[in-house]
Amino acid sequence: MKSVKIVLFVLMLMIVVVPARLAAQNAVKITNVKRPSTATANKFYTGNKAPLAPLAFVKLPVGSIRPNGWILKYLELQRDGLTGKLGEISAWLDKNNNAWFSGTGKGDHGWEEVPYWLKGYGNLGYILKDEKIVAETKLWLDKVFQSQQPNGYFGPAFATTDIQEAKAGLQDMWPNMLMLWCMQSYYEYSNDARVIPFMTKYFKWQSTVPEAKLLKIYWENSRGGDNLYSIYWLYNRTGEKWLLDLANKIHRNTADWSQKDRLPNWHNVNIAQCFREPATYYMQTKDSSFLNATYNDFYLVRSIYGQVPGGMFGADENARKGFDDPRQAVETCGMVEQMASDEILTGITGDPMWADHCEEVAFNTYPAAVMPDFKGLRYLTAPNMVVSDSRNHAPGIQNEGPFLMMNPFSSRCCQHNHAQGWPYYAEHLWMATPDNGIAALLYNSSEVTAKVGTGKGSLVTLKQTTHYPFDENIKIEINTKVSTSFPLYLRIPNWCSNATIWVNGVDEKVVVEPGSYARIETKWKQGDVVELMLPMKLKKQDWTKNKNSVSISYGPLTFSLKIDESYKMVDSKKAVAWDSKWQPNADQSKWPSYEIYPASMWNYGLALNDQPLESQFEMVKKAWPENDFPFTEADVPFMLKAKGKIIPEWILDKYGLCDVLPQSPVTVATKEQPIELIPMGAARLRIASFPVVK
Repeated sequence: MKSVKIVLFVLMLMIVVVPARLAAQNAVKITNVKRPSTATANKFYTGNKAPLAPLAFVKLPVGSIRPNGWILKYLELQRDGLTGKLGEISAWLDKNNNAWFSGTGKGDHGWEEVPYWLKGYGNLGYILKDEKIVAETKLWLDKVFQSQQPNGYFGPAFATTDIQEAKAGLQDMWPNMLMLWCMQSYYEYSNDARVIPFMTKYFKWQSTVPEAKLLKIYWENSRGGDNLYSIYWLYNRTGEKWLLDLANKIHRNTADWSQKDRLPNWHNVNIAQCFREPATYYMQTKDSSFLNATYNDFYLVRSIYGQVPGGMFGADENARKGFDDPRQAVETCGMVEQMASDEILTGITGDPMWADHCEEVAFNTYPAAVMPDFKGLRYLTAPNMVVSDSRNHAPGIQNEGPFLMMNPFSSRCCQHNHAQGWPYYAEHLWMATPDNGIAALLYNSSEVTAKVGTGKGSLVTLKQTTHYPFDENIKIEINTKVSTSFPLYLRIPNWCSNATIWVNGVDEKVVVEPGSYARIETKWKQGDVVELMLPMKLKKQDWTKNKNSVSISYGPLTFSLKIDESYKMVDSKKAVAWDSKWQPNADQSKWPSYEIYPASMWNYGLALNDQPLESQFEMVKKAWPENDFPFTEADVPFMLKAKGKIIPEWILDKYGLCDVLPQSPVTVATKEQPIELIPMGAARLRIASFPVVK
């Protein structure tokens, strides 16, 4: 009897103690961190090698992330549209006598267009596992390998097309900077053994170029930061110290983007692309003044020309004094370069502000710059843009030409450079962390497979399901063959208060600050589920520096007036910029161009009062679109009902543009009437910066 009691006692202990022990093993610890610690380095993925400053987040090799949901739909549209088919219509991508494709560097054309396009085209193929695109990319890159000369130079053999530059013996290195990025992505995808010696030999040649002849041409001088980034990429894989000497040399001869209260030039693409150069160089110097310079550049241009919604700034070629109204536009090139800068700076700094800003541009400004079928794009897009035609609107916009219409052939730069936008975004949805974990940085339906944890590590797959930014809920499912411990980081956007986190259905009751990260530690097992809710609220942004105008946002989305859009097909080969060219056999019927005109009134001011925004606007939600594409007027998942009044004197100006904003508040005698607002990314004609009426 005594022995039976002992057995029963032991069983009772097991019932009580074992679950407690299991609970301890699987305890969930959530901490709120401003930045990930860089005290350790990720041992599974290539980050910065000493003496470079450690990265806060490490980019995963291209192909590690498989997009789903609307971003997959967008990439498929891009594949079947302009990006995927551009090789068939662009004269600059014609392989016949192309200096990039000859294998010798000889040909009658070959500048930035091929590598601009290949940056996005190749990565699109790697992400989608598209064998045709990958094979075509390799065809081009094989020719680039073949073109390398004994001294290390590669690509087009002609130094420059400018007579004075040629007389000075200058070699234009700007196109090669782009092609180096193509090589880096290709290496991440393929581990092709030719890439490292190819880049090493080129940088050896670059080291021999006298400083008097290095980076003296306008574009290469402005954009030397791209060259610098590639040098560090190679150094992190070879550790050869002479590369850091070359990096110093490149920085010395690049335009100075560290000047106080001024920029080397005010070209919109240069700003969006080059302002990150000081932060890139900071990785080598660890001098915080360089890092601060990048932040200063970002806020400087936005304080003068960026008092507008959508994340960008007014610079329809160059930013100009006095041209700061939201009717001033920005190039599509500028949008995708800004997104790339934001993604890179997220990795360098760990500052969630950069990821927030990337989403602001990606969700609000960039989608409206292309046709919904991705078969045409617009050179210039503005927050307030009520006509998209082929008229010359200069000097209202700086460029002379048909730069506001949707045209697959125009313009030469954006026609090719647009390709990087969504592929680079998709590659940065997730990143590795210094403590051998994984971070969800840009929220979108996707799956990531990465090595995490201690020892030799474990390969895990995390599946994210969400309709973000059109939904507040994000679900992450853990798939792992063995239980493993690693930290999972979740970015909490700066606009979000009261974010909540559930792990396996349990509300963790954790307080996480806006503009920070939730770091979740536990021993993850197959089937674990993390749910994140980012409550979205209506917010009014006052643009006091821009006529006291206002914009309305909901989470990361900003709203625009719903303007009925009337599309008019035009001859895409006639209404093009002077530098646009197409292949002789390009089938124009497959690539129509469109002018877009307003079919409803657009000159409304918002009627606002002092009551809470929730009482002034009614949110109307619709079903998620069956085609998985929410960036059109018809398919956007929600809208706002609001009140407005016509402002009779606010009309098109003499240049055919939406006139500059009237000073708010505007006194009008017109009647108040209902209006509808939709997310501005779905509005190809838009008023996103509103006057306020009384």
